Amino acid sequence: MLALLIIGGIVLLIILMGLFTVQQQSVAIIERFGKFRRTAAAGLHLRAPLGIDRVAYRVQLRIQQNHMVIETKTHDNVFVHMNIAVHYQVDPAKVKEAYYSLVDPVRQLTSYVEDAIRSSLPKYTLDESFEREGDIARDVHKQLSEEMAKFGYVIIRTLITSIEPAHEVKEAMNAINAAQRQKMAAQELANADKIRVVTAAEAEADRNRLHGEGIANQRKAIIDGLNSSFGELKSTGLSEKDVMSILLTEQYLDMMGSFARQGTRTILLPSNATGAEDIRTQILSAFAVNQDKVKEKKDSE
Repeated sequence: MLALLIIGGIVLLIILMGLFTVQQQSVAIIERFGKFRRTAAAGLHLRAPLGIDRVAYRVQLRIQQNHMVIETKTHDNVFVHMNIAVHYQVDPAKVKEAYYSLVDPVRQLTSYVEDAIRSSLPKYTLDESFEREGDIARDVHKQLSEEMAKFGYVIIRTLITSIEPAHEVKEAMNAINAAQRQKMAAQELANADKIRVVTAAEAEADRNRLHGEGIANQRKAIIDGLNSSFGELKSTGLSEKDVMSILLTEQYLDMMGSFARQGTRTILLPSNATGAEDIRTQILSAFAVNQDKVKEKKDSE
């Protein structure tokens, strides 16, 4: 009875020694005497004990990231450092190939990325490399996926996180950009000045036009008023000479009053009231001369 218990205990111990667990999102590689036997998914498993079967490696199925910095040059011979992040994972259907094909998957992955970048980026200039960053990433992703699929790896995404040219090149690019922006600002300021000048000229033209119209209307109103006054005064029996004297005297007094209200220092010559008579005489003489010229012209025709 004791022997049976001892044998049962040994058998149970051996069975317990053969139990093992595999974590979620991982696969265990089981080898028997150094040769691949099978894979074990997540959960509790039993293997042959006493070193017959062993867990050689536990392969992670979760998505992993490999970040690398690659130096290469563009089509216009500018050397840049490209920061690249590759998201990849082991294909659950090709766990055996992923484990036994590559000794150092990360280094192999980096080598393929470097080869893909150095065959893709030289097609573009420095400016184009920034503009077509997505195209470069897709080219690298396509080439990398085809190569790594042979070894049981799936490339989820290839990201170009940054493109860093030399410091001198960056300074030159910033200087060019600043100059272009200054040129645009100068053009905008020039356009604004042009608009301001044109607007001011148009406003001045409108002001002069309206001022001229105002003066013309004012003169017309004055003439109409004088004609009316002249007719009214003449209807009283006064002669044209007397009416003209009265009107000129009135205009003279109005003008002197206007000068007094404005506080002007301008001296009107003649400055006395008798000057109105002299002005009247000059106007009538000029009017008579003009009438004679008009009459001579008509007679000659």
